Amino acid sequence: MKRVLVTYASKHGSTAEVADALAERLDAAGHLCDRLPARGVRSLEGYDCVVLGGSLYTGHWHRDAVRFLRDHAEELDCIPLAVFALGPRTLSEKDVAGSRAQLDAALARLPVAPDLVRIFGGAVDPKKLRFPFSRMPASDARDWAAIDAWAGEVEQLFAGELSRSRG
Repeated sequence: MKRVLVTYASKHGSTAEVADALAERLDAAGHLCDRLPARGVRSLEGYDCVVLGGSLYTGHWHRDAVRFLRDHAEELDCIPLAVFALGPRTLSEKDVAGSRAQLDAALARLPVAPDLVRIFGGAVDPKKLRFPFSRMPASDARDWAAIDAWAGEVEQLFAGELSRSRG
């Protein structure tokens, strides 16, 4: 059993909902999960593993996710780290690849190399947005089966069944 921090940077709540689903899956697998907003995490002491999620908006990864990785780089060098981002409005290959490129660019500027990285479709609720974005059509491209499957990969990483991509 591992003590896991599932942390997230979410502007309108859809990334937090994915973090909830991941934490529930990891809890069901026997891990002890804490779920906290990234901006509220002061220390990683006592955690064996970390899952960090952040939303992508207009080509940028949420600043609280970036700040979390900068602030905790030293601690994260010693424990498994899985990172996800929500971004594309559709799951088309082009949209997912574009969001992955945005996330990869953000991660390349940071002092931490995650062991697992994944992009999931995002959700748009125009009622939560300001003009002109409030005129966008509502959409939800989150694939809950893919999210659950990725949680299984995260479990394997945390159990030591997947090799880590960094030293």
